[in-house]
Amino acid sequence: MDYDEMLERGIEETPEIEGSGDRFEVPDPEVRQEGNVTVFENFRTVCGDFGREPEHVFKFLQDELGTSGHIDESERARLTGEFDQRRIREAIEAYAEEYVLCPECGLPDTQLDREQGAVVLRCEACGARSATSG
Repeated sequence: MDYDEMLERGIEETPEIEGSGDRFEVPDPEVRQEGNVTVFENFRTVCGDFGREPEHVFKFLQDELGTSGHIDESERARLTGEFDQRRIREAIEAYAEEYVLCPECGLPDTQLDREQGAVVLRCEACGARSATSG
């Protein structure tokens, strides 16, 4: 294999990165109250935007908000207690900071991997690997 062939192969195998870190915005949560329960209506959409499993995001929300709850059949998050949109937004921004955005390049092109029992954030853009809190 000559240099040009290897270069072409390398270019083909490099993941595409569109734009800069500014392209990623944390979605606005749609929340409403049902008695003493806060319903996070677009929870599934937020998880999809993050590229993360709903159970992982939900566990973080429960810990961050200090509450319990469940994911209902429509894949909405139902959290015990009254939380306004601002508080839910702060929690999902904290999640994005910890589990979505690369601490090295700031891009959201990351995956969560488990290595030797620890959760590691692996950036597909710059190749960085960083430990998370779990």
